[in-house]
Amino acid sequence: MHYVYVLHCADNKLYIGFSDNVRNRIRQHRAGEVRSTKHRLPLSIVSIECYVNRADATSREVFLKSGAGHKQLKRQHQRRLGELGYKYL
Repeated sequence: MHYVYVLHCADNKLYIGFSDNVRNRIRQHRAGEVRSTKHRLPLSIVSIECYVNRADATSREVFLKSGAGHKQLKRQHQRRLGELGYKYL
């Protein structure tokens, strides 16, 4: 399986990533082992999406990182982002 995940960071920004082993990857993020998030701890999970096809997952990750993807993400996860204190809704 292939996963696209969204994390809310302490700097009130979102991190969008892709992994074939999402449990391990999120553990790495939380342990400060990932360069792009180690200075943005703590992290909270916003969402995790699962895909059978790797190309579908990578396409989704690319889309979510785009302007239109960010808008969709904010609309889709409005309640969760509000709970986390995300300020850019």
